[in-house]
Order: sequence, then structure tokens, then C-alpha cells
Amino acid sequence: METVTVDKNLGELFPDTKIYTLTLNNIDNHSNNKAIYQEMLDSAIKSSEKFLTEEDFKDNFIISEWREIFTQFKKKKGARSSIEALLKRVAQGKKLEPINPLVDIYNSISLEYGVPCGGEDLDKIVGDLHLGFAQGGEEFYPLGANVNEPALPQELIYYDKEGAICRSLNWREAQRTMLTEDTKNAILVIEAITPEQQERSLLAIKALQKKVKDIMNIEGTMCTVSPT
Repeated sequence: METVTVDKNLGELFPDTKIYTLTLNNIDNHSNNKAIYQEMLDSAIKSSEKFLTEEDFKDNFIISEWREIFTQFKKKKGARSSIEALLKRVAQGKKLEPINPLVDIYNSISLEYGVPCGGEDLDKIVGDLHLGFAQGGEEFYPLGANVNEPALPQELIYYDKEGAICRSLNWREAQRTMLTEDTKNAILVIEAITPEQQERSLLAIKALQKKVKDIMNIEGTMCTVSPT
């Protein structure tokens, strides 16, 4: 990967967009003690309950704000922000199982701060990483699938020279660039569309940097990207 860019036309629809990134190099993403990560996820689930105060799930602020954002661009039916998917599991009393250290760490931060967070293998990204509107037809093989599910025209996607990396912001992840135990270099991403989300996301990316340092002994490099 070379640079991270938020396309200018996205800024015309969402002028307050900011993408907070954390770049990590020379990682050992193998887990030697799953109990540590399970405890971390359990603690994050408990912390996230502060975002679930309404009787009706959809009335919780974080859920309603992201659903409103998702009404403003083309998407596949049922697409939701990744933070909604996590909070829905919490609301249903479901546990999160450890996947790999980086994914577990960013999921814990996502829950603690109520922000969508994702990550990609830097060595699998071809050229620049962009966030912008799809032309339509960008190749996309989601996790666990062997059938191409291309992006829709005007869908908000992360993409590179090879195709879509995440569809509908951080809704669905591509197999091609996903984080695995063999990942050596990674970029973690937190997105904010509104000023209020910016406040939480800035706190979250700083906490993410600290948690990666504390657990994995890797000093990540933070960056903030706006539409250009």
C-alpha cells in the first residue's frame, strides 16, 4: 500500500468525514494465550452496555445515527455499520470468540468506544487504499465465499487497484486483504462521518494505539485523512 485517500466526492455528501488510521509493521499476529483475548473481549462487551440504554435496539443513539448515514448512499439490502453488528450481539447476550490478536484488539476498542473499526493486511493491498463511491462492478469476494459479489454503483466502499476491500463503509470485509495470523504489516481504520463521531473516534484510535503497544509491543503510526 502507498497512501490512504478519501475521495473528494465523498466529502460533498459527508463534509465532516475523517478516517483515523493506525499503521503497524513487523507484527507477530499469532495468539499464544487465547484466555487473555477472551477476557479482553468480555470486558469490552460489558463496557459497551452503556450504548444500549433504549428498550428498542434501533432507538439507541449509535444505531440510529449510523442507520441514518446508511440511508444516504446505495447499498445492498440489510447492510449495516460494523458497530451495529457487534452491539447487536451484545444486546442478544452473545459472546465474542477470539479470532486473532489484531482483530480481537480492534473489536474490543470498537465496543468500548462505540465506533466502527476494521483492519487490512497492508501487503495484500495493491496501490493506494481509497474510500469513495463505487463505479459498480468492483470485484469483491466476502469472507467465507467463493462467488464474486461486486460493489453496486454509488455504494461507499474501500477499494484499491484490484477491486473492493470493504463494502458499505465497514459492513463487509474481502477475503483478499483480511487480517490473518500470518499478517506481518497491517492498517487499522476507524471512520467518523459526523463531528460527534470524530470525538469518539479520535479517543478510540489513541486507545487502539496504546492497546496494541501494551499487548503486542508494536508502536503504531497514527494518521487522520479527510476528503481531498
